[in-house]
Amino acid sequence: MEGVSVDDPGPLAPLVKWRSEFSKMFRYYLDRSAPYVVERWIGTLAAASIYVLRVYYVRGFHIISYGVGTYLLNLLIGFLSPKFDPELEALDGPSLHTRDSDEYRPFVRRLPEFLLWYATTKAFIVAFFMTFCSVFDVPVFWPILLCYWIVLFILTMKRQITHMIKYKYVPFNYGKMRYDQKKSAASSSGSPRD
Repeated sequence: MEGVSVDDPGPLAPLVKWRSEFSKMFRYYLDRSAPYVVERWIGTLAAASIYVLRVYYVRGFHIISYGVGTYLLNLLIGFLSPKFDPELEALDGPSLHTRDSDEYRPFVRRLPEFLLWYATTKAFIVAFFMTFCSVFDVPVFWPILLCYWIVLFILTMKRQITHMIKYKYVPFNYGKMRYDQKKSAASSSGSPRD
């Protein structure tokens, strides 16, 4: 092939440039949304509501809903699981706080909250757009899918809760003692230093 240069981007150069700029802008706004936890989840709830209304009015696409539900269950398990599974690290010793004499180690999730939110939102948006393609409207008896998903949820949660009890960890921060710098600074300023 004569006359073709490796450095020549060709007719797709503007498209590649636009994609790169869009990706940077998307990442910028995604990073800026990180501190707004409640607002992000309200947006996800709105996307989920729009998807549910679409499925309800179309009266179809139950297999997509089952797929989204199973995917969300998988994400939830990742959110509730520790990053380093104690069962897999039996040779290195426990990585979670299991005895009073052990050093305290904070709970680190396998799937952080931000990634859980992002994957959940993306799942509902993709599922919503899939409802516009009739190929995905597979005729199924939806009550059987619902019953199967409920059984899957119960068995999976039972296994996860048993794992939590066995290795004595709680994946939530609610109810745990919290130390703020403001309170410790105020209490230390009133006491004499040694």
